Amino acid sequence: MKLLVVEDDQIFANTVKRRVEKNGFTCIHADNVSDALLACHRELPSHVLLDMKLHTESGLSLITPIRKLLPNSRIVLLTGYASIGTAVDAIKLGADDYLSKPIDTKTLLATLNNCSVNNLSSITQVEEDELTLSPEEVEWQYIQQALKVNKGNISATARQLSMHRRTLQRKLQKRAAPAES
Repeated sequence: MKLLVVEDDQIFANTVKRRVEKNGFTCIHADNVSDALLACHRELPSHVLLDMKLHTESGLSLITPIRKLLPNSRIVLLTGYASIGTAVDAIKLGADDYLSKPIDTKTLLATLNNCSVNNLSSITQVEEDELTLSPEEVEWQYIQQALKVNKGNISATARQLSMHRRTLQRKLQKRAAPAES
């Protein structure tokens, strides 16, 4: 099984890649519309996990061309900006499913495999603590979404998050520069 992850957040893409590769997927990553279409032509993935917002572009614009190129692939739209309207649009355009961020591994795998979470027997190598995102990962993803909405403006993001600007800066610095051992 080959999964194309179309995601502009490199940290989130790496997290998804690491978790699904433990469960039998080979992953390819693209962070924009043109690279995603090129990867579809070259790699012919069996599954596509597509982010709704890709820099300034919409992941919705990729659903129809991907569906035409890969009629049997499973396309899942993933977004941090979930709404009923975009879910309906995604399904009408040809997506097989729609998920909102943050997403735990078990739900992601169940959706990619088109089965219910309770019937997912393919999770063999993931330990229980990896099935759900840690509070720190959820917070980090939420901060990253707020930064995108505010176009990288730390002060505006801190206000949106009801957080002091210095606190936000410390969190960003701590995560951006992990200690090497």
